[in-house]
Amino acid sequence: MHFYKFHGNGNDFIVLDNRNGKVELSNDQIQTMCNRRFGVGADGLMFINNSKVSDFEMKYYNSDGNISSMCGNGGRCIAALAFHLGIVGKEMEFLAFDGLHKAKITSINTNNSEWGVNLELMDVNNIDKNEGYYFLDTGSPHYVEFVDKVAEINVDTEGSKTRYSEKFAPEGTNVNFVERGEDRIFVRTYERGVEQETLSCGTGVTASAIASFLESGKSDVVVHTTGGDFNVRFDHHRTELKDNFTNIWLQGPAIMVFEGEYNF
Repeated sequence: MHFYKFHGNGNDFIVLDNRNGKVELSNDQIQTMCNRRFGVGADGLMFINNSKVSDFEMKYYNSDGNISSMCGNGGRCIAALAFHLGIVGKEMEFLAFDGLHKAKITSINTNNSEWGVNLELMDVNNIDKNEGYYFLDTGSPHYVEFVDKVAEINVDTEGSKTRYSEKFAPEGTNVNFVERGEDRIFVRTYERGVEQETLSCGTGVTASAIASFLESGKSDVVVHTTGGDFNVRFDHHRTELKDNFTNIWLQGPAIMVFEGEYNF
């Protein structure tokens, strides 16, 4: 079984071209492939499938082997691979868990197998602002909490408490801790399904950028993660005391680390 290993600012994935529909993996097989000691190692695994309504379908599984909601970095990486394989041109549309997404290849570095990818995410309309945190869905559910010194947060411990709290049961939530600066924010994310901190999370970065805008009114900020930097752009308008975000684009690198053959 041929596979590709990608990462988007340290958020890493196994990607399989399954347009022939021949590959079927069990929950245990996906867990094994994603295991960093007994398999390839990844935060998640994706299939490129055929689609009747778009250029292709993205089917995404977390490293726990369960099918997951939208993954922003995964969407950027699968777009880069689809372009690399000649399935699509520089502009494309694909079907994911939460619907259709557009993506654009903005830069190409063939020497380093690196592509700049801009991914359009779904509109965000329902934002729950509470004392001390925001809760919103950017294709996946995200809790966003602003802190003074994000580098000092034990993300695995504190994130797990919120992820499994009764408030967000039974599905749970992804958890983001955000430190705001003058011209950037620093985001660290506990990812549901991975069940630990990831080096970056595309939908989490987007949720944090939106929450930061609601806090400060600043939209033109760099979003920094442990794995690298992102740009998030969106349109904002407010109607009947409700904030609406449209035309949301997540931009960052997608890098192919290696490709190989896997045998069970």
